Amino acid sequence: MNLYISDLHLGHANVIKFDGRPFADVDEMDRMLIEMWNAKVRPEDNVYIIGDLCYRNGKPAEWYLKQLSGIKHLIIGNHDRKILNDEKAMSYFESVDKMMHVSDEGNQLCLCHFPIAEWNGYRKGHWHIYGHIHNRLDDTYHFMKTRERALNAGCMINNYMPATFKELVRNNQIFHEQNN
Repeated sequence: MNLYISDLHLGHANVIKFDGRPFADVDEMDRMLIEMWNAKVRPEDNVYIIGDLCYRNGKPAEWYLKQLSGIKHLIIGNHDRKILNDEKAMSYFESVDKMMHVSDEGNQLCLCHFPIAEWNGYRKGHWHIYGHIHNRLDDTYHFMKTRERALNAGCMINNYMPATFKELVRNNQIFHEQNN
């Protein structure tokens, strides 16, 4: 099974307030995100981390990665530079790239951390899965919600755990309805 998630920001205390996350502190957030991930992800599942796995973390990225189940693929986000320079952390990824194209249940998906206006296959019914904007309701959010086949994989929109393609569709619809 393929699963998608972005902007976990493991180890990042300030993201709790920034996103309005329901965690008392960074230790609780890290523990809960790891527990919820592992409750859902099987060892044979492909998990596409669409950027910003951890940031300003006191623990090494390897500490998080070795605890997370599944076959991990990193789509590089703006806060992943530290991971890219860490050989131990990089050894936990099956693949790493700025953009990836995958098939999922007959759907063609373009994965990029940053929301983009048009993506490869845009006019052919392909989907775009992105992160970066978290749960902000700014002009980028309002533009991206006009893109019929664009889905935000932000953990805060997807119940803080990796989501299937169908769950991304549903969770984005719910988020749009709640913020209309």
